[in-house]
Amino acid sequence: MEVKERDPVTGRQTTGHEWNGIKELDTPVPRGVLIFLIVTHIWAIAWWFLVPSWPIGTTYTKGFLGVDQHTTVEQSIVQGQAERAPWTERVVAEPYETILADTALMQTVRSAGGQLFGDNCAACHGRDASGRAGYPDLTDDDWLWGGEPETIEQTLRLGINAAHPDSRIAQMPAFGRDQMLERTQIHDVAAFVFSLSNPDYSTEETVDRIASGREVFAASCAACHGDAGEGIADIGAPNLTDDRWVYGGDMETIIASVHGGRQGHMPTWDERMTDAEIRTLSLYVHDLGMRRP
Repeated sequence: MEVKERDPVTGRQTTGHEWNGIKELDTPVPRGVLIFLIVTHIWAIAWWFLVPSWPIGTTYTKGFLGVDQHTTVEQSIVQGQAERAPWTERVVAEPYETILADTALMQTVRSAGGQLFGDNCAACHGRDASGRAGYPDLTDDDWLWGGEPETIEQTLRLGINAAHPDSRIAQMPAFGRDQMLERTQIHDVAAFVFSLSNPDYSTEETVDRIASGREVFAASCAACHGDAGEGIADIGAPNLTDDRWVYGGDMETIIASVHGGRQGHMPTWDERMTDAEIRTLSLYVHDLGMRRP
């Protein structure tokens, strides 16, 4: 049986336990700690009754206060919608020309549109909307389907190669992989396309290849990109005569595009955003190109 004794220094009784010559004092828990623990337990029990807490089958105890985060968020959303109503109603009801001419309203559109873009579009097009390989730059005046607000709105609503029944459809065939063109023809037409935006590429060494590529282009590519390669917005075919490329305009990338084809994708936002959000975002994206020097 452990024998308890008093510590000669502190005068406190020991517990009778000893480790390596060190004896443990029988020191009670400080009163402040006890009070804290008691108050904490009382508060926890009271909180169980005041707010939603315990699951009961398919529901839960609602609490006497009847307040939870779900209700708080709903109230916050309703309040936010009410605060935005004066200008969102105008964005939905008024023609784009009228909105674009209203400096004060466009300032609000830029602020709200920037937030919408960051939440929904920046992951693909970049936070600054300058795009990256496979995703178009939205800050210039070069558009696959057209850059007017009405056209941008339609693109947002329908998507591109998306699940929407009226989605915009755009696909470049895989001329090499599907054996529609021979290897030499692919390199020739790539040389011709490269020369459209790089006139200096046309030299005595390349002129014959470019000429052969022009013939291949006329037979296989002009139907979509136009006879001059300037693109056709109605079908989303890009302009090949400038220096703005979705996948890259170097020779290797052009060859890869002709050989393997391209098929971009943009989701439909028709059921993910409200009419006001879609029109706000359409104005914001349109404005990005207009503001670029």
